[in-house]
Amino acid sequence: MKIGVIGATGMIGHHTAKAVLERGHELTVIHRKNSKLSLLNDLSFEAAEADLSDEAALTKAFAGLDAIIHCAAYYPSEPRPLKEDVRLARLQMDTFLSACEAAKGLKKIVYTGGSIALPKALDGSHGTEELTYRSAPSIKNAYLHVKYEMDKMARERASENLPIVIGIPVMCFGEYDYGPSTGQLIAEVANETLPAYLEGKRNVVYTGDAGRGLVLAAEKGRIGERYLFAGSNIAMSVLVPKIAMLAGVKPPRVILPLPAAKIIASFLSAKQRLLGGPSPKLSKTAVAVMGLGQFINGSKAQRELGYSPSLTLDETLERTLDWFVQEGYIKDKGEGTS
Repeated sequence: MKIGVIGATGMIGHHTAKAVLERGHELTVIHRKNSKLSLLNDLSFEAAEADLSDEAALTKAFAGLDAIIHCAAYYPSEPRPLKEDVRLARLQMDTFLSACEAAKGLKKIVYTGGSIALPKALDGSHGTEELTYRSAPSIKNAYLHVKYEMDKMARERASENLPIVIGIPVMCFGEYDYGPSTGQLIAEVANETLPAYLEGKRNVVYTGDAGRGLVLAAEKGRIGERYLFAGSNIAMSVLVPKIAMLAGVKPPRVILPLPAAKIIASFLSAKQRLLGGPSPKLSKTAVAVMGLGQFINGSKAQRELGYSPSLTLDETLERTLDWFVQEGYIKDKGEGTS
């Protein structure tokens, strides 16, 4: 197949683009005008320029492709009113989906969603693809509502015969995390700059496995279905000390209770909104992600797509630590004990 990847300069997108080639497909990187394509020097690809706000440019970029994997969905990165973030997310998603429809000939459209769009199981069981909010979430958090709305839009358009599959990576660690994004946790633990962390339930996967899962969704996924690309279920109170051990440093001693974290995050967010400056280390998004986190059952992707993680949790963390050291995000990795 000829597969287009949107967001290939990001961590998940880069690993997805690699997986496209590794599985024998042709790769087209669909990018914005000023994207740093030099980050993709390890890949062989055709390039097509298009912004996610430009339906005509997207339609042109999609021409001749068999599948699209969208790894650059809207993210609420700036302080805005919740309604404005939702409006912008819906507008961008609608533009993308309309371009897919106008392009004709696409056999599969993979939207990369977020596990936060799945509510917690009422019986406390592990989260699955079947969990769905009956109405908009009551928690007023931009990241949660944006992911909920885009997931809803994707499923609605799939029911209208657009060939959409929803791939959902869990908490990803791996190379090419230039932000860093989720890997900031690893970098800060290793650099001993994280004073405290939140308890919560997470499922951690190597980003390379998540990227391969997204390609499998393009190859084999059933239209209208969600697929969770899972790795290891682990509590943050176990994960953070494990990262510290592998990095050869002492773990943070303070575990913040969720109510206290919400108050601190709200204060820091208000301060940023009024005074500007960088995003706070403890964001409202991070609090929402941890508060709504759950262990995951990834058996559906294994059963239907043949997906399974290739790396253990320790291997994932070691590989990520090595990359962060190589790129200068971590000052000096200790020998650690594995």
